[in-house]
Amino acid sequence: MSGQINAFEMAQKQFDAVAKQLKLDSGVAETLRWPMREFSFRIPVRLDDGSLKVFQGFRVQHNDARGPNKGGIRFHPAETLDTVRALATWMTWKCAVADIPLGGGKGGIIVDPSTLSVNEKESLCRGWVRNMWKNIGPRNDVPAPDVGTTPQMMGWMMDEYSKLVGQYTPGVFTGKPLGGGGSLGRTEATGYGVIYTVREAMKRLNIDPKKSVAVLQGFGNVSQYAAIGFVEILGGTVACVSCYDRHDKKAYTYSKKGGIDPRFLLSIVDEYGTIDKKKAMDSGYQVDDGDKWIEFEGNVLIPAALEGQVNGDTVQKVSKSVKIVAEGANGPTTPEADEVFKKNGVFNIPDFLCNAGGVTTSYFEQVQNDMNFYWSKDEVLQRLDEKMTSAFNSVFDRSEKEKVYMRDAAYMVAIDRVVKAMELRGWLTGSA
Repeated sequence: MSGQINAFEMAQKQFDAVAKQLKLDSGVAETLRWPMREFSFRIPVRLDDGSLKVFQGFRVQHNDARGPNKGGIRFHPAETLDTVRALATWMTWKCAVADIPLGGGKGGIIVDPSTLSVNEKESLCRGWVRNMWKNIGPRNDVPAPDVGTTPQMMGWMMDEYSKLVGQYTPGVFTGKPLGGGGSLGRTEATGYGVIYTVREAMKRLNIDPKKSVAVLQGFGNVSQYAAIGFVEILGGTVACVSCYDRHDKKAYTYSKKGGIDPRFLLSIVDEYGTIDKKKAMDSGYQVDDGDKWIEFEGNVLIPAALEGQVNGDTVQKVSKSVKIVAEGANGPTTPEADEVFKKNGVFNIPDFLCNAGGVTTSYFEQVQNDMNFYWSKDEVLQRLDEKMTSAFNSVFDRSEKEKVYMRDAAYMVAIDRVVKAMELRGWLTGSA
């Protein structure tokens, strides 16, 4: 993320613009542009070499009018309270636009997880829970994996919470491993959700998916399954993906004449999303600089890495053939880049609609935990498809009706639903 972009200021700027269009009461707007609760704490961990290291942890709960807060925990060396605030805010809108009964939360620890041993990671995960356990739970805040965290980590966290409350509580964390309270289909969910919304956009824009070419940034979980879905569900071609190489400490763009094979790349990637460069080159892949992805020819651009990647500078390099920008990442397009896309008539599928597949399937996981009854993978993905299609249509229809950009329409749908819930609960009257 570039140092000049403050994700929370960006989230507030987007919200303010739509609050004005909706003529939202200034007090209601002020309530929604800031999180309701924020936690900041230190986590001491005994490292394998015997030394004690203290890590900085966060949890932000933005708004729980529609249900328990929900949102990932990020382990990232550049994590900040403002990033967590922004992501918690976007989670509120994401859950509302997907029409699932949850609010927005987000957590994080300032750490590069690849520098820790398995024991150190487990200690850090359990330490985070010991700080937060009185303020999370299936009925008030349900964390999940995010950048730098894994299903195994959620398993440890769920176990620590269960020990502290004295009973097995699988529904307190989602994104857990299969066999440990996890749901089938969760791995594919966010990436496939991106593809379901791209499919719906193509229907509305009369674009043939089989003749389509996607350009992807990132090769973490979202990008992996967006690439697979673009090829296997839509029948299209993926021109390139990029990834950060943790060994070389820089990013690369991987491409191949005629399109990449995402299943092959998935077979040579490590748990942190680093593609094995030598194996890729041996198989005929071209390896370019990490910024090169944005210049590739294609009609669908899918930024699926970190926030602020398509900005006032980089947007100038985007191919003129791009018709759809599908935001797999959170906040990848800055307001300056949005203006360029609007001017050029590029169709935008905003992040908190486009990547809502993950939280939707996390919600399904929670439902299954509550029932103690688990669905088949086909059942999970079919329900996900229905939810994502319905969410896309409600935003597209609002966009057409109000003659506004898709991002603004998504905000309108989401804000209306949250404000309605606050009204129904009496939060906006004098007695709340």
